[in-house]
Amino acid sequence: MRDLPPELATTTERQQQIATRAQLLAAGYNDMYLYRQARRGRWQRVLPATYALVTGVLTDEQRRISAALYAGPQAQLTGLAALTWYGFRQLPRTADVHLVVPHEVRRRSVGYALVRRALALDARPRSSALYPVCSPARAVVDAARDLRELRPVRAIVAESIQRGFTDLGTLDEEIRRARRSRTALIRMAYAEVLAGTRSAPEAELRECLAGSAILPEVRWNPRLGTSDGAALPTPDGYLTDSAVALEVDSQEYHFSPGDWARTLERHNELSRHGVLVLHVTPAQLRQHPERIRRTVEDAHESRRGVGLTLRVRVRPAVPEPAAP
Repeated sequence: MRDLPPELATTTERQQQIATRAQLLAAGYNDMYLYRQARRGRWQRVLPATYALVTGVLTDEQRRISAALYAGPQAQLTGLAALTWYGFRQLPRTADVHLVVPHEVRRRSVGYALVRRALALDARPRSSALYPVCSPARAVVDAARDLRELRPVRAIVAESIQRGFTDLGTLDEEIRRARRSRTALIRMAYAEVLAGTRSAPEAELRECLAGSAILPEVRWNPRLGTSDGAALPTPDGYLTDSAVALEVDSQEYHFSPGDWARTLERHNELSRHGVLVLHVTPAQLRQHPERIRRTVEDAHESRRGVGLTLRVRVRPAVPEPAAP
């Protein structure tokens, strides 16, 4: 801003027009001036002793910066705010900014700044220009502990593994670190990933079919191949006896012509070898789970024994690499 002292102008430019009371006082302003600027609508007091030198709604980054300045230099960004910073796609929308501070720091939550004290900060934080960010695994666990429904927790856990933000071993370490404090949902979601579920919609399909008294065990994400050793596409689920493949078609992964073409190629390749491919959308799973279960049951019943007549085989799973 043109009327700011040069040093303060440099600071606020770096902080995206966010400044603390201490920074403003050090630049020569007094509390009465800060009060008047806020009263006239030229500045905003967004958190205690924290000002936005602009009007209007703050951006996500301005909220993160202001919350970090309020919480203090030892604070680490975590939870949904950290996952947004990393670029997670499957997140509940929130304006809250979650930070953790050392246990001895006395800083209360206020407004959109949610400050929690922790016995131990994250030992593997990522650095940004203005605040440290908890590692993806720590942020995933902290976010899950504040959620009350399994579906968004499933989505976060699945995305963290599927997109390579973290790995199963590191995530397990963080869950164990959190112990039993509000970790029931993430333990359930983690167990589903261990069982072979790769996404939240796949987990919902697994839950939908688990209540069937007709279906045998579903093989999740199996490695399929022909009897002569050629590899086949991996469906989300597979019923070996009836050779029925299950595919969850999420819009996120089919939003371009190229993605749709690859889906068709997978379908055609499995169909060419006699496999019946059933496609399910997340919306259908959530709105009509009983109908989906009946469809799969009927398909399986009508094709009992077909799997034995085909050249399609379930290949041995590739073992997980040993932890270093």
